[in-house]
Amino acid sequence: MIPDPVSCQGCGACCASFRVDFAREELDEEGGCVPSGLAVDLTASLCRMRGTDHAQPRCAALVGKVGHDARCGIYEWRPSPCREFGRLAPQGLPDDACTRARLRHGLAPLGSAPGAAGG
Repeated sequence: MIPDPVSCQGCGACCASFRVDFAREELDEEGGCVPSGLAVDLTASLCRMRGTDHAQPRCAALVGKVGHDARCGIYEWRPSPCREFGRLAPQGLPDDACTRARLRHGLAPLGSAPGAAGG
């Protein structure tokens, strides 16, 4: 399934573009909901999603191919930075970070005509 060009559902570009750091208390072992096995400790109070600190980041929770039916495997339990990212995307309205992530993967910005991105 190829995602609708005005929707973030199925994209996954943000999950393969940025580091995701969050408070340790968001881990399930600390009473939160983020699966602890998908995070690495940074400090006593800060964690990072596995895979997001690589030169070519890709969150360990990302399932599928970026731009082609990609999805978060822990969507209901994702950390706060993921919940806060792209709040306007469901309405087809991009922000700068979303646009940068999509362009990095050769995808048109949200709301653009299909094929409008450079590659």
